[in-house]
Amino acid sequence: MLYSTYHPTLDEESKKPLLVYLHGLLGSGDDWSSCHPFLSDFPQVCIDLPGHGQSRFVDSICFDDCCQMIATSIEFQIKQQGLPSQYPIVLIGYSLGGRLAMYGMTQSVFKHLNIQTVIIEGGNFGLDNDEDRAQRLVHDTQWAVRFAQQSIEHVLDDWYQQSVFSSLNHEQRQTLVIKRSGNLGVSVANMLLSTSLAKQPDLRATLKACTPKLHYICGKKDRKFIELAAGSGFDYSEVDHAGHNVHFEQPELFTDLIKQYCGGGSTPANHHNKTN
Repeated sequence: MLYSTYHPTLDEESKKPLLVYLHGLLGSGDDWSSCHPFLSDFPQVCIDLPGHGQSRFVDSICFDDCCQMIATSIEFQIKQQGLPSQYPIVLIGYSLGGRLAMYGMTQSVFKHLNIQTVIIEGGNFGLDNDEDRAQRLVHDTQWAVRFAQQSIEHVLDDWYQQSVFSSLNHEQRQTLVIKRSGNLGVSVANMLLSTSLAKQPDLRATLKACTPKLHYICGKKDRKFIELAAGSGFDYSEVDHAGHNVHFEQPELFTDLIKQYCGGGSTPANHHNKTN
């Protein structure tokens, strides 16, 4: 089973949904710690994905395998905390975690859970042609080889120079390099290849048929993912002064959106309602 932590609500009478967080590649459940104080009236669960954090010795062989482990971990926490089996859930995923959340929804891996809302932060819906998938597999394989064979600090220095992280300043990059250096390179390499975007189907059409409402969050500086969100047909919100990692760069603005998407406020600022 994957490692997970439960953060109880300060209000024991609260009926607000359970927030379940799935982090990105190289991260851990601790990545969401800056969000917890702003959401103290929600019960919250943070999961360490395979190959990461306290789950770093857990291997995953594919998307289905990984999503099944996520489902089992959520069910365990619901039972452990004495919550009803059908307690309402809001599933929140960043980058890789967002892709796993979307995949699990479309493949009915989470069908036994009462997921009412899915919030995706900077997650790719999938590539729509074989040429792009082939190029992505080469790209991910090259990084996986480096993670498996080289000093992780050296690889991370290069990793955070990628264009998707261009909104980060030098200090933020160094903070992430230090924070991520505790990862095991071989474990990261395995997860990178087993859940490569090259192996993920294009999920847009099947997501539209899913019952839970999907909301998308991206930073205003993250032009690539704004374009993906705008062309997806889903509601999305742009967050000021943030790039790809909104909850790291602007945790208060990010959590404001969580509250609003969960029915706790008005329509978010910079919100776009898009339909095909």
